[in-house]
Order: sequence, then C-alpha cells, then structure tokens
Amino acid sequence: MCKTYRRREKEHYIRKVVDSMKHLVFYDADCPLCSNVKKVVQALDWGKRLDWMPVQSIQSEQKFRFLAKRNIYDEIHMISRDNELFSGFYTVRKILKSLPLTWPIGMLLSLPLVEKLGVPLYTWVSENRYEWFGRYSEKGQNAY
Repeated sequence: MCKTYRRREKEHYIRKVVDSMKHLVFYDADCPLCSNVKKVVQALDWGKRLDWMPVQSIQSEQKFRFLAKRNIYDEIHMISRDNELFSGFYTVRKILKSLPLTWPIGMLLSLPLVEKLGVPLYTWVSENRYEWFGRYSEKGQNAY
C-alpha cells in the first residue's frame, strides 16, 4: 500500500503546456465542495499565483486532452508553473504551500506521517463528496 502512495507522490513532469508564471488548477465545477473551496482559495491568493479551469472544459482545449485519460473528476489536478503535474492530496499540499497564509499548513502536510493519513483522507472525501454535498447539475445550477 505504501508503494502506491509513493508512486502517486512522484511529481510528473509533462511537456510544456502552460507558458505562465502561475499554477493551473483543474477542479470539478459540478461539485459544490470543490467550487466553494476554490472561492476560498481565490480569496487567499493575493498574489494571483493560481489560475483555475473546470475539468468540464478540458475536452474543448486541445493542449489539455492528455488529462482526459486521468481521473480528473475524482481528484483535483494541477500543472505547476514548472510544468509538473500533481493530483489529489499532492495538489492540495502544493496549493497550500503556494499561498502565504496557508504555507505553514502546506509544510505540515509535507511531514511523512501526515502524508500517510492525508492521501487516504483525501480519497475518502473525494469519493463521498457528491453524496454529502450533491452536484450542481442535479440542482439545475451551472457553476462554470
């Protein structure tokens, strides 16, 4: 089980997709939890270090089609400004380490024992978020 987490932990370098000094975060815009967390993070992102893109719009973007083979609806994904690909818990940790107010929390999430708990906790929340919070599409709303 630890090997699975280690494999997922590795940062994946990808071909240069984004010419930006910002991280690009892909989130599920049909998920109320995801959309509300995005709003909170945007409010904390004083330096505008993050750009956001709904995963629902990836199919229309040729340069992001490679993400279609990943579980982008189940885990948040991010392409860092260094063109590293992160997913799930590792994206959350990278986002938190990118913002001045949340940097200490991001550093705490880098501790080995926290990581071993953080990955399964993230997976559990991700698997249950629709049951707990519903979907915007079910409520007749469109968040993106």
